[in-house]
Amino acid sequence: MNWHAVKAIYAFEMARTRRTLMQSIISPVISTSLYFVVFGAAIGTRIQQVDGISYGAFIVPGLIMLSLLTQSISNASFGIYFPKFTGTIYELLSAPISHFEIVLSYVGAAATKSILLGLIILATAGLFVPLQIAHPFWMLLFLVLTSVTFSLVGFIIGLWADNFEKLQVVPLLIVTPLTFLGGSFYSIKMLPPVWQTVTLFNPVVYLISGFRWSFYGMADVDVGTSLAMTLGFMAVSLAIVAWIFKTGYKLKR
Repeated sequence: MNWHAVKAIYAFEMARTRRTLMQSIISPVISTSLYFVVFGAAIGTRIQQVDGISYGAFIVPGLIMLSLLTQSISNASFGIYFPKFTGTIYELLSAPISHFEIVLSYVGAAATKSILLGLIILATAGLFVPLQIAHPFWMLLFLVLTSVTFSLVGFIIGLWADNFEKLQVVPLLIVTPLTFLGGSFYSIKMLPPVWQTVTLFNPVVYLISGFRWSFYGMADVDVGTSLAMTLGFMAVSLAIVAWIFKTGYKLKR
């Protein structure tokens, strides 16, 4: 295991966060705070409680998950796409570092940024609404697993994309809509029975449900199912990354 190379890539990616602090941390925190103000003030006056929890507190896990998914993908996809764009990825591939170490470096850095962002948003949410975390260990576990999983997804997108526009296609047109429709701002139990069934085909539902359970002990889906879906999604992402490196898809001109 070439820990020196892993540490070098990881440190470089983390340093990029400090150079782009406004885009990486401050902007997502401000955007999420606006969600609290708008949804908490406007909708919160009409929906007082959801399953005995104030609406403002209810949407906290969903808002954290929304930022977590988009930022994990963004950080990882740009991190690996930029070496492709500049051509330095070939130097990386020919260096004495394994494919596993490359993935560990880039995905580890992207996940670290997302976890830090999630914790900062959680602390910011405490300024707006009273929070309680019924299961801290499970909250951190879902936070880490989700960050790693979607950093892997972002890594795949970064390898697949051949221009900057493609980096934005999946987050904007797929992930963000799925997150909004996955129970970020409501419980799927509030939907008609037919739409409840349809919603269960949305993988993001399981992520949000499990994360919300760690806060309030309530969930739209069994927490065991949520954990299994998260681990399954991670396994599929790892398999795709392994296939890309094995075949050289989008790595060879």
